[in-house]
Amino acid sequence: MVIIRGKPRDLGDGFMVSRLLPQIERRSIGPFVFFDHFGPVTFAPGQGVDVRPHPHIGLATVTYLFEGAQVHRDSLGSVQTITPGDVNWMTAGRGIVHSERTGPELRARGHLLHGIQSWVALPQSEEESDPSFQHVGRGDLPEWREGEVVLRVIAGHAYGRTSPARVLSPTLYVDAILGPNGRLPLPEDHEERAVFVVSGELRVGGQALTTGDMAVFHAGSRDALRTDKGARVMLLGGAAIDGRRHLWWNFVSSSKERIEQAKADWRAQRMGQVPGETELIPLPD
Repeated sequence: MVIIRGKPRDLGDGFMVSRLLPQIERRSIGPFVFFDHFGPVTFAPGQGVDVRPHPHIGLATVTYLFEGAQVHRDSLGSVQTITPGDVNWMTAGRGIVHSERTGPELRARGHLLHGIQSWVALPQSEEESDPSFQHVGRGDLPEWREGEVVLRVIAGHAYGRTSPARVLSPTLYVDAILGPNGRLPLPEDHEERAVFVVSGELRVGGQALTTGDMAVFHAGSRDALRTDKGARVMLLGGAAIDGRRHLWWNFVSSSKERIEQAKADWRAQRMGQVPGETELIPLPD
């Protein structure tokens, strides 16, 4: 088992996140190549998140919230507010542009924001697929209780349940709340698996984990998650990605040349626009 601890990153305007993936210890877990934990952070009235329009290729972005709300807009014309327990899954494919902002009502009254932003690498055969966006509300996701544990399958499959969110490779993504003295065995039907501690304390295979820690399990491990006082965790993983991926800024690809093309396309504004928005995040120097 490998323990990963997040590294602080400033996304702008003082909005800090903890980045778990990628790191030297681990570049990917299943198809997941990027994993940011943000919050809990309190925004005063009039404040909020404003991630201006920016591009992606070769990946799917997955937004999942525990508190607060965000408004997603993209170059396909999608406009969707995501609330706690929902899934926003945006497949970039050959290219998409999107923004993420705090809505006007929430911004006006102030709010608490807490969630996960992750990226999933697309199979090489799907890297140039048409971009798409899907939203799955919390009420449409499999959710059930097993003893002291409440589970929700966000994407992919686990413990005999399957999320309706469409995925392109075997995926494990589960939100689990363990009550006091809760115990949860690891799902055994995925090649690569990890657990991220959203809150609380956990014991796994003799190791103690606390809020913000991620444990990556060895293949075939049959460890179980245990807690005395309770914890909330995310299980993630799936099939290993089919070959090396290059990450640069918001671009993911099996080809360095394709990333260079994406850079040129964004500089020349050939990747589309978010309807109704004129701002953008420029290409980094």
